[in-house]
Amino acid sequence: METILIVPGLHNSGPTHWQSWFENTLPATRRVEQVDWERPGLSEWSERVCAAIAEQNDPVWIIAHSFGCLAAAHAGFVSGNRIRAALLVAPADPARFGEPAALLEKRLAFPSLVVASRSDPWVKTSIAEHWANVWGSRYRNIGDAGHINVDAGYGPWPEGLAFFQELRQEVQLAVHRQS
Repeated sequence: METILIVPGLHNSGPTHWQSWFENTLPATRRVEQVDWERPGLSEWSERVCAAIAEQNDPVWIIAHSFGCLAAAHAGFVSGNRIRAALLVAPADPARFGEPAALLEKRLAFPSLVVASRSDPWVKTSIAEHWANVWGSRYRNIGDAGHINVDAGYGPWPEGLAFFQELRQEVQLAVHRQS
C-alpha cells in the first residue's frame, strides 16, 4: 500500500488542523517530523522529508502546508522519482523565512496542485501563483480562506480532501493509460 506523507509547516499541525484530520481519515498516512518545529530551515526540513520518502518501499503521496510545501518541493528535486504527486496548500513565501528563492526554482518531476487563498496573511496570491508556475503545478485559489489553517476555520476540510482525491485519480488514470 502506498504511503501518504503529511508535511506540516511552522509549529507543526495541531490536533484540530486539517492535516491532522487528513492523517486520521486517510489510510497509510505518516507525518514527517521535524527536529525543531519553531525554526524552519529549508535544507534541514527537506532532508527529513527525503528521509521519510526513503523509508518507504513504494512511491509516496505528499500533502504539505505552508513551509512544509517548500520542504516538500525541495525534497522533490532530490527524490522526485519516488513521489507520485503532491498537494501543496498555502505555500510559504521563502523570502519571509530568509530562504533563497533560487533553491526552489525548478520544475517538479511529479504532478502537483497548489491550493492558495487570496486573503492569506503569510503569502501573497501572486507569490503562491508564481511558485505554482515555477513548479509546473496546477493552481487553485479558493478565495478568502486565510492561511487555510485552524485560525481560518480549517479543521476538518472535506473540500481539501476532495482536491487530494481528484489529484490521486488523475495520476492513477495517467498511469493506467500508459500501461
